[in-house]
Amino acid sequence: MRVVISQPTTTKIILWNTLAFQAGSLNIGGFLACFKFVSHVTGFSTLFAAELAMGRFRQALGFLTVPLFFLLGSFISGFLIDAKVQRGESPRFDLVFLLLSFLTATILALGASHVFGKFGMSVNMDKDYYLLALLCLSCGLQNATVTSAYGAIVRTSHLTGLTTDLGIGLSRLFSLKEKTEQKKLEIKANLMRAGIIFSFTLGSVVSGYLFVKFAYWGFVIPFLISVGLYVLTLAFKNKKV
Repeated sequence: MRVVISQPTTTKIILWNTLAFQAGSLNIGGFLACFKFVSHVTGFSTLFAAELAMGRFRQALGFLTVPLFFLLGSFISGFLIDAKVQRGESPRFDLVFLLLSFLTATILALGASHVFGKFGMSVNMDKDYYLLALLCLSCGLQNATVTSAYGAIVRTSHLTGLTTDLGIGLSRLFSLKEKTEQKKLEIKANLMRAGIIFSFTLGSVVSGYLFVKFAYWGFVIPFLISVGLYVLTLAFKNKKV
């Protein structure tokens, strides 16, 4: 089945790219803090199996349960966004971004207070479990928010599906030889996908320098983004985005 992508508004494009930038920031923060990716759950299955095979059952249990926080974040977002849209009510983007602000502020405060242990050390489930859980919760929350709001067209916290869509979209451009309306839509969709991939990467690069130099204080970037989005949703609460 071919999915035809409607033309995104400027507001949507800015939001998608901002959240992709934030996701890249959270992901590089988790990786540099304890060398684990947090914006997707694929790797945790592999880590669970590896730890289980080596007989480290406590570590394995930790890696098995961390993705549940991504699921929880998606559930909360779905409850505040998708469920309300289905009932014909106004989605609560403001509450989502307020919660994201609280979560990123908590990560920043606990990290700076050395609750998670020393920045840049190999994962220690006694302390890093809570860091991974909070980061996965945040990524699940923000990823599901975009997915629910815009009909599963875009996901901003991981790039696997988006890269696949870009590859398929590029192949369609070669098959659509004439400059039809469908080809114009495909071009715009591919530019959108490439832009989100770029924003995620840019967020990783910019934040990576901050994390290397300032350790947990690098989480100030996703915190400020969350606060900014919360303020904007309050300002435009009665307008359709």
